[in-house]
Amino acid sequence: MTARRPALLAAALAALALPALAPAPALAAPGWTAAPAAGRPYAYLEGPAGSVLEDALSVTNPGPGPLTVTLTATGPAAVSFAARTVTVPARTRADVPFAVTVAADTPPGEHRGTVRAAAGGRRTEVALRLKVSGARLAALAVEDARVDRATGTLRYTLVNRGSTVLEAPRLAVRADGLLGTLLDRPARTLPLTLRPGERADRTESWPDPPALDSVTVRLTATVPGAAPATAATGAVFASAPALAGGGALLLAAAAAGVRAARRRDPGRRRARIRVRTKGAPA
Repeated sequence: MTARRPALLAAALAALALPALAPAPALAAPGWTAAPAAGRPYAYLEGPAGSVLEDALSVTNPGPGPLTVTLTATGPAAVSFAARTVTVPARTRADVPFAVTVAADTPPGEHRGTVRAAAGGRRTEVALRLKVSGARLAALAVEDARVDRATGTLRYTLVNRGSTVLEAPRLAVRADGLLGTLLDRPARTLPLTLRPGERADRTESWPDPPALDSVTVRLTATVPGAAPATAATGAVFASAPALAGGGALLLAAAAAGVRAARRRDPGRRRARIRVRTKGAPA
């Protein structure tokens, strides 16, 4: 019994050492790479809005074991891969096709994004450059202008009617009543970016609207490269205190006077005076 103890002890030590002697699984080499299949330093695609453009990403695995790569993308267009997760065998290069769907409202010009490959705790980014062909047209419109008579708030909508992105438009506001200008606000920059076809509902405050008047409000929006856009709307202000004080009669009289002055033709009147003067005795 005592003689067998050294043999049992040696067998136990050998059994404990077996896992350490077993070969470790091959790990993916840290030197794997991802690059555009065309050999450029970045992926380059060109086409019109509404098209689907295709390219491929080359993933090279120089290591002794397989490499599992996860692919993602960011940018102005939707990117879809043939497979989001790809396993590349050892010492192999795999070309993974991907497609870029250019939306129909994408403005012409150059757009940039990124294609990413991640594996083994490391991530590689590949620049994606997209050139959308087509004419660049800047066009801005002011629509749905209206006045909230209770507060004087001016409401309107800015619309990008062109094919290019509009940034930082400027807006000027003018309000004219029967007896003169009530509001003349110079153009100021709006913190706004509008993509083609995009709409933005906006408001302009008017802290002291008139209590009794008929007003025409004009909103004028400008942006570099586009013609000025103007919208006009009218509103009648008639508060209860102003009406009780007889202001309605004054307003009606002023309105009648303005209409009469606009209908009068000063040129014809002067002509009649000259005819009479010429026929009168010296």
